[in-house]
Amino acid sequence: MVREKMNDLYLSVPSFFKCPISMDVMRSPVSLCTGVTYDRTSIQKWLESGHNTCPATMQVLNSTDVVPNLTLRRLIRFWSDSYLLCPQSQASFNNHLAIESIRKLISSEETDEVLLSSLSKIVELAKFSDEGRESLANSEGFLPMLARILKSSNEVEVVELVVTTLDLILFTKEVKERLKKINLDDAFFSPFILVLQKGHFEARISAARVLESLALFDYESRRLIAEQKGLLNELCHLTNTLTNQTAIDAGLAAIIAISTSRPAKKELLRLGVVRTAGRILSGSENTVTAMEKAMKVLEMVSTNTEGRVAISDDENCISGVVQRLMKVSTAATENGIVVIWNVCYLSRDRSAQEAAMGSNGLTKVLLVMQSNCSAIVRQMCKDLVKVFRVNSKSCLASYETRTTHITPY
Repeated sequence: MVREKMNDLYLSVPSFFKCPISMDVMRSPVSLCTGVTYDRTSIQKWLESGHNTCPATMQVLNSTDVVPNLTLRRLIRFWSDSYLLCPQSQASFNNHLAIESIRKLISSEETDEVLLSSLSKIVELAKFSDEGRESLANSEGFLPMLARILKSSNEVEVVELVVTTLDLILFTKEVKERLKKINLDDAFFSPFILVLQKGHFEARISAARVLESLALFDYESRRLIAEQKGLLNELCHLTNTLTNQTAIDAGLAAIIAISTSRPAKKELLRLGVVRTAGRILSGSENTVTAMEKAMKVLEMVSTNTEGRVAISDDENCISGVVQRLMKVSTAATENGIVVIWNVCYLSRDRSAQEAAMGSNGLTKVLLVMQSNCSAIVRQMCKDLVKVFRVNSKSCLASYETRTTHITPY
C-alpha cells in the first residue's frame, strides 16, 4: 500500500478511491450490477468464494458480471500522478506532529470539529507504522486523554475515531497495563453501544475487538461491559452479518470474552445466539475461526439448563456440531463433544440424542475417542457411546461387525 505525504505528514486518500473490501486504493476499479465499485482482485476473490451478494449493500446479485469503471480509474491515476508517492523505505514517522496532535487533544476547550481533525490525524499516524503506534501509545497522558474524550463526547464520529485508535494501539502488554489503571466505568463503556449501533462497519468491528481486549482484563471489566444495556444485542447483530467473516469473528470473540456470567449467558440465549451458532456451523462459507468460535459459544451456554434446552430445540444445532467434529480444530472438536455430552448424556434429551445419531454421531464420537483428545473428553466420549448404545441397537450391531478395529474402552 502506498503512503502519501502532504502537509508535512500524509495525504488523506479520498474514500471513494478505496476498495470497500480491502480499504486500499483501487488499482483496477470495477462495478457490480448494484452500482458499487470494488478493486477487481478483491471482488473476484469474494465471488469465487461462493458469495452471491454485494458486500457493501448485501443485495443478492442478479449478475456477477463486473464492468470496468474507467472514469474512476482515470481519476485515481490523475490523483496519483499529482503527488510524489513516498516509497516505504523513505517513509518515517513524524513524532513531532504526533505530539502536537495529542497536545491539542488534551486541551479541554477543543470543539468537536477540532477533535475530529486531531483524532483523524492520530488514526492515520497509528495506521502509518508500528513505530507510529508505539510512539502514540507511549506518549504521556495519551490513554487518559482518549478515555476522557470517550466519556464526554456524544458525537458518533468522535467516538468512532477514539475506538479505532484504541483498536490500533491495544497490541502490547504495556499498553493494556496502563489502561487498567484508568477508571473504566459505565461512562467509558457506554459509548461503544453508540459505535455498534450507528458507526461505520469498520468502526463496529474495531469496537468489538476493543471490548474483547477490555473484557479479558478482569471480572469487574467483564461485568461492566455485560451490563451495558443493548451491548450484547449489538454484538449478536454483528455476528449475523454473514457476508463479512471479519465481523463474525470479531463479534463472536467479544461475546465469548464478555459472557462468562450466568445472567450474560441467559441474555445471549434470549437474543438467539444458539440459532446463530448453529447456522454458522451448518454453513459452508464460514471460516475455520468463525466455526471454532461458534462451537465455543455453544459450549458456554450448554452449561446452563436453559442453554441445553435451546440447543436441543434447534434442529440445525446438534447436527451442525456433530458434522464439524474432527473437521475444524482440536479445540472445536473438544468443545463440540462437551456440547453433545451436556445435552445427550447430562440432560438425557431424547430429541438431541436422535439428532446426533441421525448425523452419524456414534461414528464421530468413536473417532474423537481414538484421537489425541484430553482425558476428560475421552471419558465424555465413553459416556456418549453408552447412551447411543442403549438408544440404537442397530447402530451398535453395525459398529461391532464393521468397525471392530476401534475399541471404545
